Amino acid sequence: MQTQTTQIRVTLPVQLQGYLQTKANKYGLSLSAYIRNLVINDVQDVDYPVFEMSSQSTNDLKEAVEAEKTGDLIQTNDVGKLLQDL
Repeated sequence: MQTQTTQIRVTLPVQLQGYLQTKANKYGLSLSAYIRNLVINDVQDVDYPVFEMSSQSTNDLKEAVEAEKTGDLIQTNDVGKLLQDL
């Protein structure tokens, strides 16, 4: 499974960037990798939020699982055509 990523732009004083670059070099890391590790270490004690599925989503899932068991699923390579045919 591939993790989704995003880019963040951070503006720093030149002197601070120099300090960070020196530390990154010390550990053989790129500046980006060094900052990424700082962030990971800072948030490692934070739990990711977990949300319950809505009752509608739960029912939809149950229906989909049942349809899969009974062979009632529709296979298509053209979603547009499938929607037109509904």
